Amino acid sequence: MNYYVCETCGVQYEKSIVEPSECKICTEERQYVSVNGQKWTTLDDLVASGQYKNVITIEEAGLHSIKTVPTFGIGQTAYLVQHSHFNLLWDCITYIDAETITTIKELGGIHAIALSHPHYYSSQVEWAEAFDAPIYIHEDDKEWVTRPSEHIVFWTGEELVLKEGIVLHRVGGHFKGATVLEWQNNKKEGTLFVGDIIRVVADRKWVTFMYSYPNFIPLPTNVVKRIASQMDSINFEKLIDAFHRVIEKDAKERLQISAARYIAALENKLFET
Repeated sequence: MNYYVCETCGVQYEKSIVEPSECKICTEERQYVSVNGQKWTTLDDLVASGQYKNVITIEEAGLHSIKTVPTFGIGQTAYLVQHSHFNLLWDCITYIDAETITTIKELGGIHAIALSHPHYYSSQVEWAEAFDAPIYIHEDDKEWVTRPSEHIVFWTGEELVLKEGIVLHRVGGHFKGATVLEWQNNKKEGTLFVGDIIRVVADRKWVTFMYSYPNFIPLPTNVVKRIASQMDSINFEKLIDAFHRVIEKDAKERLQISAARYIAALENKLFET
């Protein structure tokens, strides 16, 4: 019996004797199956290969990034947010080993895990069991959980305060339960972690909003308007996405300007071609 892991998206499945017939995350239109076909591995095999390690980097006071090298699965970055004796793992990555666990325990461990959306569920249960931490997932994405666990807490509504200054906001769009994280990190302005519910573009001056990034399916204007309106009510100066792209300042303003440009493009008001 193995907990099989999809090599394309990195999501771990419930224990089974044989490999699953397909990955329901990848066969859905927001993701994709590799051109080389559906392939599976296990976390034990990844660790035993000796090919991977997690690089844990301090980004600023109270914030560490966690990145697997070389890249595995989608290649997202997870973040350890340290706030008032409360450590939150924001989003997840598949690879976890003894060295990773030791290093994070030296940083105070993990008190809770929160996910932006199903593409980053990865081996979230392995992380939860290693640190005895609850996993917070919005109930609207319950159907996408591939490995059930008593550690998973399905929360409801539009907002969940995990700790004063640490707030989850359901914004939808990319997934119905898509969530962003507000961190009021004892500064004048806060930081917004967005996974790829909102994605920072190449020049770090704009963001975009998509239903599917690999398949280039945009979100409709009414959804982007709703997301922009919701983000306008949150206090943040900095924005960090799932691929280590950061808007360091004026991020709230840049998000609103980006939303307006996106909507204008879809409504045929931005350009003629």
